[in-house]
Amino acid sequence: MLLIHFLFNNNYIRSIKSFYMKIHLPKKVVIPVLASAFLWVAVSFKNDFFEIAKQIEIFTNTFKTVNQNYVDETNPGELMDVALKSMLKELDPYTVFFSEQDVLKFKINSTGEYTGIGAMVQRKEGHVFLKEIFKGFPADKAGLKAGDEIIQIGDIKLADYKDDASQLLRGSKNTSIALQFLRQGQMKNTTLVLDEVELKAVPYYSLLADKTTGYIVLSKFTETASKETKAALLELKEQGATKIILDLRGNPGGLLHEAVNICNLFVPKGEVIVTTKSKNAKHNNTYATRNEPLDLDIPLAIIVNGKSASASEIVSGALQDLDRAVIIGSRSFGKGLVQRPLNLPYGTQVKVTISRYYTPSGRCIQALDYSRKDENGKAVKKTKEEINAFKTKAGRTVYDGGGISPDIAVTETKTSSITDALTGNDAIFDFVTQLYYKNPNASKYPTISDADFSAFKSFIKQDQYKLDTETEIALENVLEKAKKEQIESSITAQYEQLRQALKKSEETEVEKYKNEIKRLLQEELIVRYTYKEGLYKYFTQNATEIQKAQEILNSVTEYNKILKK
Repeated sequence: MLLIHFLFNNNYIRSIKSFYMKIHLPKKVVIPVLASAFLWVAVSFKNDFFEIAKQIEIFTNTFKTVNQNYVDETNPGELMDVALKSMLKELDPYTVFFSEQDVLKFKINSTGEYTGIGAMVQRKEGHVFLKEIFKGFPADKAGLKAGDEIIQIGDIKLADYKDDASQLLRGSKNTSIALQFLRQGQMKNTTLVLDEVELKAVPYYSLLADKTTGYIVLSKFTETASKETKAALLELKEQGATKIILDLRGNPGGLLHEAVNICNLFVPKGEVIVTTKSKNAKHNNTYATRNEPLDLDIPLAIIVNGKSASASEIVSGALQDLDRAVIIGSRSFGKGLVQRPLNLPYGTQVKVTISRYYTPSGRCIQALDYSRKDENGKAVKKTKEEINAFKTKAGRTVYDGGGISPDIAVTETKTSSITDALTGNDAIFDFVTQLYYKNPNASKYPTISDADFSAFKSFIKQDQYKLDTETEIALENVLEKAKKEQIESSITAQYEQLRQALKKSEETEVEKYKNEIKRLLQEELIVRYTYKEGLYKYFTQNATEIQKAQEILNSVTEYNKILKK
C-alpha cells in the first residue's frame, strides 16, 4: 500500500503524464511510457526502501538483544544517544542528533535568549568551570568570575553528576539557586537569582577616533541580527559616520535569512545573495534580498578570520562578489554546508546537512569534502589543481577552494597551530586566571610584559598542557603500540630522546610566536577586567586589521581601485 500511495502521488510521474498529454501523443504511446516510468520508480524506490528497512531491523534487534542480555545493567537512553551521534559523525560534524536537552540549547543559540545565570559554562575532565561572565547578569551580580569551578548546585554535587550541568543553572525567572564553588584553592558559597539573559548579536558599536568611521561588531546571526545591525548603522550615521567597518571575526554563523537581510542593508532589492544546491531538488533554493536597502553608497569594509563561518561567509562572500565591500583579514573558516533541524519523537531532533552554499559568482564556500577521507579518516581539502576561478560583478577574479579569501590579507588575523593548541588546552585561559588574581582590583588592566611571557613559558611545561601536535600524538601512539607488543623497554632511550627533542622544538615554536601569544594573553586579561565590551573598545585602538580597514576606507582612490569602481 505504501508503494502504491507513493507512485500515484509522485509529482515526477504526474509531470511525465502532463508532458505527454500536452504534446498530444496517442494513448497507445502514453500508456507504455507511463508504465515504464512507474516500473523504474517502483524498482528504485523498492531497492532503497528494502535496504533502509533491512538495516533498521538489524539495528533494532541488536539494540534490544544487547540491552536484554548484557552482563551489567545498561542505560538504553545513553546507549541510543551514543549510537545515533556516532553514526551521524561518519557523515560530517554538522549532521547531529539532538536529545531533548540539546534541543533547548539549539533554541538558545538561534534566539540568543534564555533564563539562566548569564555565564559560559565548560566541562573539562569531569570538572565544571565558568569560562566567561556576561556583564550585568546573575552570575556577575553574585560576584562569580571566569575560572571559578562549580562544585555543587543546590543539593547536587557535580563530581557525581554525569549529565549536562549547565541545565541545572537554568529554570524559571526569579528562581534562587545555591552554589558552592572553588576559586584559587578556596571554597566559597553564593546564591543566584535566575533572570532572563539576552545575548546581543551586536554586542558593541561605536564611532572611531576619526569621527567619520563607524565600527560594528556582529558576533552571531540570531533572529535579531539584522535588526540590531540596522539600528547600529542608523545611529552611527546620525553621529556622523560616512564609512562603516563590519567586524565578523570569530562569528560562527547562524540563521541564513538574517545573513541575507544584513546584505540587504547595503545592496538593492532583488539581488541574489546565496544559492543552495543539493541532490534533493526541493533543497535547491535561491535567496535574494526582499527589501529596499538602507545605504547603497556608504564605503564598507568587512573583517574576517579563520573563525568566521557559515552566515559570516555568506555576508562577506556575497558583498565581495557584488563588489560592495572590501574584505580584510585572513581566509574564513569554509563552512558551506546547510543544515535543517527536523523533528523526531519525544521532543528530539536531527539536524541534517541538506545542501551546500554558493556565493553570487558561483563559488562553493565549503572547504572540506566529507565524502572523501585521507588515510587517517579525515576529510580532505581541494588540491590546487581543483581550485576554480570566478568573476565578481565588476570582473574581479576570485577563487573557491573553501572559505572567503580577503581582498587585503592581514597576518595578525591568522593564528599559528602552536597558538591554537595553547588556546585549545586552556593554557592561556588558566594562566590569565592566575595573573588576574595577583591584582584583581586594579583600576586599569595591566599590560602583558616580557616577564609575564617568561612565566607563561614555565607555566605550560606542566603535563596538563600538552600541545597535542600531530608529531606528539604520533610519538605517543608509537609508545602505546610498543607497550602492547612488550618491546617498550628496548626503545625507551630513543623514545625519550625524541620526546625531549620534540619539547625543545615546541619551546622554539612558542618563542617564535611570542607576539601572537602575548596578544591573546592580553585580550583574555582585558576581558577579565572589562568584559567583552572592554575588549571591543581595545580593538578600536589597537587591532591592526581595524587600522588597515580605516586606511582603505579613508583612501577613496585605493577603495575604488580594489573594487574596480
